[in-house]
Amino acid sequence: MNARVLASPTVYNASVPDADALVRLHLSESPYGASPAAVAAATEALSRIHRYPAPQRDALVTALARHWDVGEDQIAVANGSDELVLATALSLGERDLPGLVTAGTFPGYRAALDRTGRGSTALPLDGAGLDAAAFASGLSAHGIGYVCNPHNPTGGALGPPAFATLVEGAATSGTPLVVDEAYQEFAAGLPQTRDFLDGGAPLMALRTFSKAYGLAALRIGYAVGRADLIAEVRRTLTVLPFSVNRVGQAAALAALADQDFLDSVRAAGDRRRRWFCAELDRRGLRHLPSVTNFVAVRVSDASVAQDELARVHGILVRDTGIFGFPGHLRVSLGDEAELRRFLDAITA
Repeated sequence: MNARVLASPTVYNASVPDADALVRLHLSESPYGASPAAVAAATEALSRIHRYPAPQRDALVTALARHWDVGEDQIAVANGSDELVLATALSLGERDLPGLVTAGTFPGYRAALDRTGRGSTALPLDGAGLDAAAFASGLSAHGIGYVCNPHNPTGGALGPPAFATLVEGAATSGTPLVVDEAYQEFAAGLPQTRDFLDGGAPLMALRTFSKAYGLAALRIGYAVGRADLIAEVRRTLTVLPFSVNRVGQAAALAALADQDFLDSVRAAGDRRRRWFCAELDRRGLRHLPSVTNFVAVRVSDASVAQDELARVHGILVRDTGIFGFPGHLRVSLGDEAELRRFLDAITA
């Protein structure tokens, strides 16, 4: 059955002192915080905030190259993966041709392509997922391609055959393929771009410290890709040499070194996701399968549900209609009390 929002005679906002008191299930933020080592490194870095950060992000580039077993010339660090989306749109592929994206996904790809004058073609989703064969065949008529894997906002992911099809399409066409892997850390065992870099295809993965690493406020994203593509992106990033702040670089370096913390977040997130999906099933609420830290919950009118949850119950969720994928609420996997509050509000 479709969910409906409970009516309530009490306006929740009357008792909410500020926005921080709202239940934040709309931005895929981590309820587990950041590694204590990352927090300590960020705190220590505050003593030097009167000094500009390293414009080449050298220490973090070196650590990431070691982590991924690639050359340092295959890493670019930026102010969140959003900056990298814009930098790739400015830098890569045949810029007289539009970019290829999918419909019903993160709108930043199209926004960057439109803003840079390239424009875009949006391939319709196949249900809630990507038609890998159609996307691969479409690359040859486009200057660059963007794929979100795992997919935002549905939470699904491509399996090995489908991902290999995309890589082959990029290799055959020569069109750079940018794979947004912001949610990869939540799902061990998925095919990832790094596994295909040695084959020579024009590939680049975008990664972030905002999600599983819990450093959303510090805005650290990075790219792993073929060296010539990374070189072009780095040239573009030099326009904003100090965009990656000192505190963020220090925290990301420490977070990367604390893989035990990341493993604990992944395990806890998996347990939370399985519990939440079981609760949705028990209450008769339809939802999409997810490997991420959010679940897309089916509702009859997502826009109304989103607004009512915020206004009446003080719960922030995301109407997936803004992604061009209507009919669902994207619900971040917050703590259990927050999710129980959402479940009670959304069901009769």
